[in-house]
Amino acid sequence: MQPLRKADPSSIAGHRLLGRLGAGGMGVVYLARTAGGTLAALKLIRAEHAADPGFRERFRRETRIAGRITGRWVVRVLGADPEAREPWLATEFVPGPSLAEAVALHGALPEPTVRALGARLAAALADMHAAGLVHRDVKPGNVLLALDGPRLIDFGIARSAGATALTATDAMIGTPGFLAPEQARVGVADEVGPAADVFSLGCVLAYALTGERPFGTGAVAAVVYRTVHEEPDLREVPDTILPLVEACLAKDPAARPTAARVRAALGEAEGPAGDWLPPGLPALIARRSSRVLDLPVAEPTVLTAPEPPAGVSRRRVLAAGSALAVAGAGGLTAWLLGRDPAGEGTGTGKGAALPSYTIGVLTDLSGPTKEAGRAQERGARLAVEAFNARPDRAFDVVLRAMDDGGQGPRAAAAARDLLEDGRLVGVVGPTTVPGVVAAVAELVDHSVPLISVLAAVPNGTTLEGQTTKRTYFEPRPSPDSMIVPFARHLSERGVLRTAVVEDRDGGRSTWFAVNSLKKTPPSQAQGGKATSHPVEADSEDFASAVRAALATDPQGVMYVGTSPRRAALCAKALRDQGFRGPCGSVEQPFTQEFLDLAGPAAEGWYFGTAHVDPDGLPGAKAFAAAYRKRWGLPAATPVEPYATEAYDVVHWTLQALGTTVGNHAESVASGVSNALRQTPYKGLAKTYSSAGRESVAASLVGLFLWRVKDGKPHFLGEFADAAVAEAKRAGKTGST
Repeated sequence: MQPLRKADPSSIAGHRLLGRLGAGGMGVVYLARTAGGTLAALKLIRAEHAADPGFRERFRRETRIAGRITGRWVVRVLGADPEAREPWLATEFVPGPSLAEAVALHGALPEPTVRALGARLAAALADMHAAGLVHRDVKPGNVLLALDGPRLIDFGIARSAGATALTATDAMIGTPGFLAPEQARVGVADEVGPAADVFSLGCVLAYALTGERPFGTGAVAAVVYRTVHEEPDLREVPDTILPLVEACLAKDPAARPTAARVRAALGEAEGPAGDWLPPGLPALIARRSSRVLDLPVAEPTVLTAPEPPAGVSRRRVLAAGSALAVAGAGGLTAWLLGRDPAGEGTGTGKGAALPSYTIGVLTDLSGPTKEAGRAQERGARLAVEAFNARPDRAFDVVLRAMDDGGQGPRAAAAARDLLEDGRLVGVVGPTTVPGVVAAVAELVDHSVPLISVLAAVPNGTTLEGQTTKRTYFEPRPSPDSMIVPFARHLSERGVLRTAVVEDRDGGRSTWFAVNSLKKTPPSQAQGGKATSHPVEADSEDFASAVRAALATDPQGVMYVGTSPRRAALCAKALRDQGFRGPCGSVEQPFTQEFLDLAGPAAEGWYFGTAHVDPDGLPGAKAFAAAYRKRWGLPAATPVEPYATEAYDVVHWTLQALGTTVGNHAESVASGVSNALRQTPYKGLAKTYSSAGRESVAASLVGLFLWRVKDGKPHFLGEFADAAVAEAKRAGKTGST
């Protein structure tokens, strides 16, 4: 809540105004106290909009409908005047967070909570439908969480079933991502009935259970298209409730259950107040309630500009930033194993509300790199949840994940959507170079930093605005350096003759790697040499290339290319022709596809990568266990590549944010960019800094060596130390 401004009235129709809850283009929502002492959310419409006859009629209709709605799980109307010069509507005030805010701060909710939530929302909708009304905008932002249950709010576009729509004939009614397919078809508003609310309720249930929108995110057109034509992503929805959610999300309205049937399927869920909420949320509601109850009786309007949120001192913010820097690799993970992701934070003291900032994750959740994108989003979300659970934090953080499908245009649209949030201070991602180029172009003018741990922009690529101010950070080694870990291992083994299978399907990256290996072969100081043996892009004759390579009597063989399938063909050819010396490659082909296709031929292969296995890092074991717990993964399931690195860079961003807020920077996003440039961060995987690839030493930070053992990837560690250890293990220090 913000204080009143000079232009705000002190009271409206006997309601004493206490502060601002929110504002938009149409008007302002105030926290008010009625003459009887009841707290109310009072919506005041600006006079210029009220002068529009059509708008005023819609507001009259909203007032009438809101007054007709009764039931325990909807907010009550306390008063209204649709005929005033500036029309107003006062409803019961609920101090709890919205469902959207709760999920953003605490992550997905447990199934018992969601069942109680769904049962009560379904009961509210059943009462509305019985009264002949349709809400038409059921979404997480319109669900407030109270100790005894949720409250459904905002009936601005609700209408009587069968009534003539007052919206334009080409307008889409509802919120993309939560509206029903029939709502997405313009010009058919009269077809929107109670079944549309049930569809939206199904979307809300899926969102609460998973923390993700069932039809994804991104450009409005893309989300609407998926809603109408594609099936929802319900992979994370528990099997015990999945059939009901699927039924609610049927494309055909007639195939959906009624709200009353949804309520019956979920159960009445009428347990004691507070029992339905997971740990952390009751404390948040209590803090907000305490803050509101502590407000004095307002007299005159506050004649000061909005100040920073109460209870947040410069000293405290700086201390939080320092704590992040000191915590480094393990400070925010050591306690995760014993805590729920929605762990209780004590805030800043009695009645104090924390300021809130947004970090975006712009990643591929539906395209060709969706596995990496999902890992990146999960790592980032766990970092935010860990931070929000800290009792000593100076601010809250909201994570917004946007799906770019691995495509540049969608990344640009998603970046623009993120920029609509005035609290945005940084973005992590994307997974592809086109996504980076497009996102930077949108974010740079707003000074919002973009950090990539996965996509690697080739040298020479132009990024918008980076010559005048630095907002793009790529704290990862170049793909060109991925040859270094295996080459170093060959040097430690004393290999003098290296054969390179040159897969020209890899284009520029293959050409550069081969030339580098010829100029600087393994064991160069001892007279080592490298020969190259090409396979043309339109050929798959790896047997001939391997035959030519083995004719040089090599002591080690490196496949240089980008295709997992073609790397597997090379591995099979080497095994078939009897080579048993060390083989290796670079990160791009190091996937499950390579392991599956190569089979036994993959055994013993080495790979250089820019990502770690946290199970192989002593300081990251707690993170790995917490990650599996958070996402319901079996103990033996590896943590996906780049989840750890995404976790790290979010904490790097939070360290920069703590410094920026403590310095009272005029532009928080710009301050975060500056702090990222100036201060490194020691994470779980490595130390992150803005140096990136600006020097040879910096370009080698974050390179790791892996080996295939028993058909599975085995993490060996930082490449230099791992190369020495593997050479000793092999017992080959001077010959092979």
